[in-house]
Amino acid sequence: GDTLDNYLRTDGVWLLTRNKQFYETNNENECAEKCETESNFNCRAFLFTRKKLQCLTLAENSKMTVMFNSTDAVLYEKKTYLLQCKRGIGKDYRGTEARTQRGIPCQMWAGKTPHRPKYTPEKHPNAGLDENYCRNPDGDERGPWCYTTDPATRFDYCNIPECEGQCMQCNGEDYRGEISRTESGLECQHWDAQEPHMHGFILKHFPDKDLKMNYCRNPDGELRPWCFTTSPTKRWEYCNIPRCTTPPSVSARDSQCLSGKGEDYRGKIAITESGNICQHWNTQFPHRHGWMPDSYPCKGLEENYCRNPDGEKRPWCYTINSRVRWEYCAIPHCGGTEQEIADVPVQVPLSEECYHGNGQSYRGTTSITVSGRKCQAWNSMFPHRHEKNPDRFPKADLRKNYCRNPDGDNSPWCFTTDPNMTWEYCSLRRCNEGAQE
Repeated sequence: GDTLDNYLRTDGVWLLTRNKQFYETNNENECAEKCETESNFNCRAFLFTRKKLQCLTLAENSKMTVMFNSTDAVLYEKKTYLLQCKRGIGKDYRGTEARTQRGIPCQMWAGKTPHRPKYTPEKHPNAGLDENYCRNPDGDERGPWCYTTDPATRFDYCNIPECEGQCMQCNGEDYRGEISRTESGLECQHWDAQEPHMHGFILKHFPDKDLKMNYCRNPDGELRPWCFTTSPTKRWEYCNIPRCTTPPSVSARDSQCLSGKGEDYRGKIAITESGNICQHWNTQFPHRHGWMPDSYPCKGLEENYCRNPDGEKRPWCYTINSRVRWEYCAIPHCGGTEQEIADVPVQVPLSEECYHGNGQSYRGTTSITVSGRKCQAWNSMFPHRHEKNPDRFPKADLRKNYCRNPDGDNSPWCFTTDPNMTWEYCSLRRCNEGAQE
């Protein structure tokens, strides 16, 4: 396969590194070959600048040094040096764990105190004996180990989790591994803790998301698993979970009809319930959006077919009508006849949700704002902290992330999941007060 398949790509970043070599290459593949054959040090990553066609092979990666923005640069990191788990006995483990299973810091492999090592970088240049990271240079059956900084304990084994179950399918919504550090090496905050960061992602509110210990998870449909960090200056960060090599199993419910909320719907209806044609998912016109097929490989975002990638009430799509950002689609229910399912509806008008007065009595399930942003759950404090929770407003029906008006505002509203927009009014119309709703 392509050499670049062994690397994790990150656009627009630069590493502050001491050990590097400069080369002139025409493309990233040639730069990768320089990294593979680098003889001056163990090449863990390389930087490629597209304008200058400059190639820098690096001895460090993002887990070992500082990373900062650089518009023209592309960073490629060898995946084997980013894994925080071991395969088998971990002879090829190249992670950055540097404490033993009892918490004792490891001695530097090149050091001489407090223990004179039998295994050194000079004697075993291919064993990855960098810094004081846990390694298994002698193929010990019990896995990676290190010499310790405790004079009374010459060596001890390290607690490195198995890679089985440590990879993710799709966007990692079902990831249940035990990786608990972010992509920059920060330790994750326990989900049941509220320090140093307050949040609403606790097990009783998200019982099916496996929010245990401080393991990386994806409870809210992000691009990949993440966690709150133990650093007071970094609220949250993505985790570096390797993607599984085996493809995800295809759901048996993928069909031309609607079951439940239609999250598994893979039919070819591409028109909304009011007759607007759907916009293609891989385009940004007339409406810009974040639901790109490459970013969400398991959501079925093909062509311009109606889909439900975010757990809405039913499948929907952006429309090619510049005045209508998105609408639900009319998908026949699986309980219908085969003929009803086969007949793709062109236009099936359905009643819209509406509210009376200022909407304090509204109890519908709309959860999208006027600008198309998704609502934050009322019992969540992420990304916005607030006091409008179900306990303080027991009569306001603050369920899930449905639009409500608990404080007597002009119309139903919600906090948004966009960190840059605290709240917005919802995409709802006022009911025709003179007619039957």
